[in-house]
Amino acid sequence: MTRRAGRARAWAELLRVSALPSVPGDALAGAAAAGARPGRGTLSAIGSSLCLYEAGMALNDWADRAEDAAERPHRPLPSGRITPSAALTASAALTAAGLALAARAGRPALTVATALATTVWAYDLGLKHTPAGPATMATARALDLLLGATASATTPAAGAARSGGPVRALPSALLLGAHTYAVTAVSRHETHGGSTRTPLAALAITLAVAVAASGAAPSASPDRRPTALLPSLLAPVYARTPATLLLHAALNPSAALTERAVGGGIRATIPLQAALAARAGSPGTALALLGLVPAARALARKVSPT
Repeated sequence: MTRRAGRARAWAELLRVSALPSVPGDALAGAAAAGARPGRGTLSAIGSSLCLYEAGMALNDWADRAEDAAERPHRPLPSGRITPSAALTASAALTAAGLALAARAGRPALTVATALATTVWAYDLGLKHTPAGPATMATARALDLLLGATASATTPAAGAARSGGPVRALPSALLLGAHTYAVTAVSRHETHGGSTRTPLAALAITLAVAVAASGAAPSASPDRRPTALLPSLLAPVYARTPATLLLHAALNPSAALTERAVGGGIRATIPLQAALAARAGSPGTALALLGLVPAARALARKVSPT
């Protein structure tokens, strides 16, 4: 491997690029839940989400560099492939870029993006290792969906969100947040394993989210087209992705199986986003999101998403 290729590989590991396909669906599901068609605001929200997501990844490794040196010395920072200052600089630059992209979608979107960025930094710099860690990460993911809803529902001329749009997206944001809470709770055991309760609790949350996502959204108008069945078809697809891995981690709570369960939970985000979009009456968006699943699987074979 050449020096340039090795450096690119190190940054891909630091930024966990294999998890990136799980990000655009937040904004697209948010737009669907808000009753808005994807447009320029949605694209700005996707760009902002990608930047803030990667900012969080770089900041996470910078904050955990001492812990990783003892427990995961192969990571880019403790192995010396990337310097701590470079990781911190990248995180700051990506945060600034994310906020700038959100600003292009209007002041309401920038407000949500600022709250999201604050939540990400608070998680990485302190709350991650506290009991509030999973709830904080869940909040970040819910805010990411609301960013898409707000940016998509904002009228460019007035720079204000259309009334009721982002509010309509709250149920979808809560479901996505619940899923993220479960994945984050399990991830706290991926280094040492040893937990049976947490994967079982995460499995229960996953099944509850799948049931909720299988029906039409409260704000959706009655739909008798064949595509109205799509949420009930996609919800089991979402649940099947992490359920088996979580059950394995509960029966044999080793670090390796727990890490696999976390990876499955991250990949399951995409079919959940698709189910939420279909639930809100946007089957086209739902089917388009499913196209990201093969990309996520292919990238996960090359770079770990955890």
